Amino acid sequence: MIVQSGREIKTEEIEQIQESVKTFSGLSRNELAQTICEHLCWHTASGTNKQEACLKLLELLDNRGVIRLPEKRKISRKKSKGPVISIKTAPQRKVVGKLSDIGTVELKVLKDAREVALLNEYMYRYHYLSYKQPFGYHLRYFIQSSRGILGCLLFSGAAKGLKTRDNWIGWSENERLTNLGFVVNNTRFLIFPWVKVRNLASHVLGKVVRKIGNDWLDRWGFRPVLMETFVDSQYFEGTCYRAANFQYLGMTTGMGLTREGKRYRTSPKMIFAHPLVNNFRSILCSKDTIRRVAL
Repeated sequence: MIVQSGREIKTEEIEQIQESVKTFSGLSRNELAQTICEHLCWHTASGTNKQEACLKLLELLDNRGVIRLPEKRKISRKKSKGPVISIKTAPQRKVVGKLSDIGTVELKVLKDAREVALLNEYMYRYHYLSYKQPFGYHLRYFIQSSRGILGCLLFSGAAKGLKTRDNWIGWSENERLTNLGFVVNNTRFLIFPWVKVRNLASHVLGKVVRKIGNDWLDRWGFRPVLMETFVDSQYFEGTCYRAANFQYLGMTTGMGLTREGKRYRTSPKMIFAHPLVNNFRSILCSKDTIRRVAL
């Protein structure tokens, strides 16, 4: 028996895969993975095919001589450039004071391509980590009030392997591989440098904790149950996350996930987490999460 991304691959399923590879020999590896996902009903939490996991399974079976995959097709990729800085993101008049001075703070989910491009430009220009194109599930928000746009938020998929977090949740490796999609990561949080409003950051975090479940459901078809984030202690203390009732879990090791021929090291980060539902542990440690959470 083979276990791939939390799924037990049974003998009869391997036989189905062998038949599919022979029958659809003219397909590319990606097309094969999509086809086999459909045959095996192997889907993510949102109902899309679990293509990446299936590709890894196919390569494993190919390496073991169980199947013979077609040769990889070369794809030419142009190196993507960062956003072009324009007057649209130029510094604005200072916004200073208390929360009560700026009116109701709203979080706007961005769907329009022009707004997404504007957020990307803001991140590229003002965030200390700059801009990074998200892959997979993600959401972008503008933070705004009657005083205009005050900042931005970006959420995407959780870190794949994080010992401190995983021990805190208490899930097994297979449970993590199966249910990781129900954890979201606050990968970018930016309050513009000309905005100096006391308690704004923690107020925004409190609002997004209450809001993101429905927004994620509307966009991706399922609800996340846990939010995580990393804070670089060289620059920040995580004060706004603590004030918004995020729990400090510990530090990362500073060692990223390694791939064949590649290794990298970064500075250790503080790990914070906030449950989005009360029974998040029982959900993340469940084998039938998709049926229970994809409401």
